[in-house]
Amino acid sequence: MDLAAAIPAFVALFVVIDPVGLAPIFIALTAGQSAGRRRAIAFRSVIVALGILTLFGIAGEAVLAFLGISMPAFRMAGGILLFLTALDMLFERRTQRREGKADAHAEDPSVFPLAIPLIAGPGSIATMILLAGADGAEPLDILLVHLVMVAVLALVLVLCLLAAPIERLLGRTGIVVVTRLLGMLLAALSVQFVIDGLRDLQVI
Repeated sequence: MDLAAAIPAFVALFVVIDPVGLAPIFIALTAGQSAGRRRAIAFRSVIVALGILTLFGIAGEAVLAFLGISMPAFRMAGGILLFLTALDMLFERRTQRREGKADAHAEDPSVFPLAIPLIAGPGSIATMILLAGADGAEPLDILLVHLVMVAVLALVLVLCLLAAPIERLLGRTGIVVVTRLLGMLLAALSVQFVIDGLRDLQVI
């Protein structure tokens, strides 16, 4: 994987994790807390998510092999899962579900629901396994995937720290528009995952 090939990986992880969509949820989860505590929650949630995604990026295929799941099957399942996530984003179900979790976990949301499942959720875990387990992937390719993941998580951290001014800048309408665009991109990427899985099985 060269630097040009890293762009689709960045887009996939960015769309799935959705740092822009997380910013207003972070505000809701940390409402009424001091700026220092908000920073601590942001750092803690990103570090936990980093550990989880790194684990699955490195050992995800081994876990699948242990469970007897082939990579093409997981690639197609991951694609279907990402497509459902895209539908949630397009029809605002994702935002409603996140806001419901925000109401239920207002004290210290750093591990749950921020790190799990909002950042390191099923979609992002599946994406890491698919990207790191791509055919012909070498150690440098896997390293590049993880560097891309770190870059996306760094954006999550920055946007969480700047959540309040970003919310004022975009407004409710701006956040909805961005979420819809990311949902369309994710839908296209998820279909590509399914096509790749079918191609691996020589169905097409």
